[in-house]
Amino acid sequence: MTRSTRQMRVLDLISKHDIDKQETLVEMLAAEGYKATQATVSRDIKELGLVKALDGNKKYKYVCHAAPKDEGGEYKLYGLFKSTVTSISFAENIIVVKTLPGGANTAAALIDKMNYPEVLGVVAGDDTIIAVIITKSAVPGVIEKFYSFLD
Repeated sequence: MTRSTRQMRVLDLISKHDIDKQETLVEMLAAEGYKATQATVSRDIKELGLVKALDGNKKYKYVCHAAPKDEGGEYKLYGLFKSTVTSISFAENIIVVKTLPGGANTAAALIDKMNYPEVLGVVAGDDTIIAVIITKSAVPGVIEKFYSFLD
């Protein structure tokens, strides 16, 4: 298990569950076979820029936030995208994103996390992602957003 894989799992867990404690994340990761200590999860939270915020029930939970920059000056989430994507092209209303071998899943998960309304969905293989865009006219704007994370 790589750090990126674990961190993507952390993002997925906080998006699906109301998690307010690092210990809860450690337990949930362990239940899925990820070995991580509380210190590791703490570093992941910092690197991912997660913060605790009040939800609609006035309870705190971890949420993804465009938070502090890491040492490289890039936001961690976008840094993962940037480090795996090698090219972006399109045909009609489909965007094809090429990645390093094994990187498509991480990049596709990040596209999902971006939650763009123009993106109907993504499918990832080993090194290729297909993103279905709602209309042909929306494609240039989505491509521009993707390219902005490569700068």
